[in-house]
Amino acid sequence: MSGKYDFEERLVKFAGDMILFTQALPKERASTYFSDQLIRSSSGAALNYGEAQGAESLKDGVHKTAIVLKELKESRVALKILQYINFGPPDLRSALLTEAEELIAISATMIKNKM
Repeated sequence: MSGKYDFEERLVKFAGDMILFTQALPKERASTYFSDQLIRSSSGAALNYGEAQGAESLKDGVHKTAIVLKELKESRVALKILQYINFGPPDLRSALLTEAEELIAISATMIKNKM
C-alpha cells in the first residue's frame, strides 16, 4: 500500500469511528451540537483529502490538504471540549484524540513537504 492510500484509509476510519462515538453520546442539547460538528469536521477531512488527490495543480493540492488540517484541528478541539465535560466513552474519546493528533501531524508534514 502506498502512503497516500494509508492516509486516506485512516481518514475514512477516523470519520467512521467519530460517527460511532457520537452515537454513544448522551441525548442532550450539547451532545447534539457537538455530534453534528464532529461528524462534519471528521468527514470533511476525509472528503477534502479525496479532493486533494484529484487536485489540478500542486498549489491546489496543498490548499485542499490545508483544509484537511483545519478540519482535523476542529475535530480535536471539539473532542477536547467533550473530554472537559466528560461526555462520551472515555476510551474511545481518548483513542480519537490520539488519532486526531497523529493525523494532524501527518497532514502538517504533507503541507510542509508540499505533499
